[in-house]
Amino acid sequence: MATAAKAPSAKKEEKKSDVPIVSPASIPTAGVVERMLLTQRACPQIAPPNWEALPRNKVFDAKGVPITENLRTHFAREGLLSEVDALEIINRAAAILRKEPNLMRLTDPITVCGDIHGQFYDLLKLLEIGGDPKDQQYLFLGDYVDRGCFGCEVVLYLFAFKIKHPESFFLLRGNHECRHLTAYFNSKQETKYKYSMAVYDAMMNAFDCLPLACILNGRFLCVHGGLSPEIKKVEEINAIHRFREPPSSGPMCDLLWSDPMEDDQEGHNDDALYVHNDLRGCSYVFSYAATCQFLVANHLLSVIRAHEAQDEGYRLYKKSSTGFPAVICIFSAPNYCDTYDNKAAIIRFQNNLMNIRQFNSTPHPYYLPNFMNAFTWSLPFVAEKVTDMLTTMWQLVDDTTDDAPAGTTAGQTVVSEERGEQIRKKILAMGKMAKMFRTLREENESIVELKGLAGGQLPIGVIQQGPQAIRSAIHGFQQAKKLDVSNEKRPQFSNGD
Repeated sequence: MATAAKAPSAKKEEKKSDVPIVSPASIPTAGVVERMLLTQRACPQIAPPNWEALPRNKVFDAKGVPITENLRTHFAREGLLSEVDALEIINRAAAILRKEPNLMRLTDPITVCGDIHGQFYDLLKLLEIGGDPKDQQYLFLGDYVDRGCFGCEVVLYLFAFKIKHPESFFLLRGNHECRHLTAYFNSKQETKYKYSMAVYDAMMNAFDCLPLACILNGRFLCVHGGLSPEIKKVEEINAIHRFREPPSSGPMCDLLWSDPMEDDQEGHNDDALYVHNDLRGCSYVFSYAATCQFLVANHLLSVIRAHEAQDEGYRLYKKSSTGFPAVICIFSAPNYCDTYDNKAAIIRFQNNLMNIRQFNSTPHPYYLPNFMNAFTWSLPFVAEKVTDMLTTMWQLVDDTTDDAPAGTTAGQTVVSEERGEQIRKKILAMGKMAKMFRTLREENESIVELKGLAGGQLPIGVIQQGPQAIRSAIHGFQQAKKLDVSNEKRPQFSNGD
């Protein structure tokens, strides 16, 4: 069966959704919180967030099917669900996912999507471009949570569609759908902040039920990560025990974590099919030769995977003997981590034709980094003022030492000068500290952002260099990706964690 690929257009392709926009006024809540937020509001023209739980009769219809239009509108206003309704959506979706095989087999027409990473407002844009799920098949390749601040909304929204369209809406597991990474990154913290540990535990149990891979049109292997040296035939994927926390090695780990080998690695490993993945700290990088062998053995055209941020939202690797790219990487989180400035993309398969559609990021509500409260956020402001006070005190002391009384001896003068020099050094040190705290106050958001990108460690000396150095350090896709490289590695926890 011949499969043609349509070259992606340089101009992003976007189309309007046919899904009706639900007016927030049509979703009544008690209104107490909303009235409170409107009281003495600095910007009354901006609607306040809807922090009240959506009534159950607006979450589910009379048949118990989630009303996704209401969920979209409510979540877009930062609304939450009651814990009971959130648990019901998660558990019902998990029951459906549990019945699906490790390796699904699907046919077009279908839209394939890459990483979402808690970017709910970009997910809404994706569904506008891809089309209403009631009319379209969807396959998501994993990584729904972490890094972004709206992972709960992403999971609940996608699970609601899974309940509503169980035969046309499909979700695979990514490496972030596990307890290990959600505890290391922000998903566990987010879920506890918005809901509870009971919701988090239910979410993790549901992630254990997600299938691992999919054969599309009998010609494409769709998976989050990539290939494994322990899997020669695709049918072997069904032998994996998936209902568990992903291990740190083995075929299940490889499907979620492995990467294609870069060209420079190929040059240094001419004969190697699989090499340890130093970037991830686990699994392998697989060579072009390994990919071609796997494709031939399984009568496939290409491997479609996610797992890596791409500047254009997608990447087509070297073509195989079939004339088709051996590996296609798709990434659907635009402006990843609010710093990468990358485009996102989805792949549309229809009548054996492949069409790549790109889109840009959508503005979203702001959360203080790590969901911190206003008091914690204000500490750099307080520290700056305390430093200013100390600097002023030292300057006053310095002024008094300059006025030496008449009749002092030469020895006393030398001691006085030494004392004055020490005080001047302290004043200079306090001045540097004051500059640092001023930078902390003015660039607090950028510093927290840079610290997150750099694996919890700021580049040495960047605060002392001032605001411009901080902003330039997180600008651009390649620079952001370079800083974020430590977060690509599987975190190592102690036995007690």
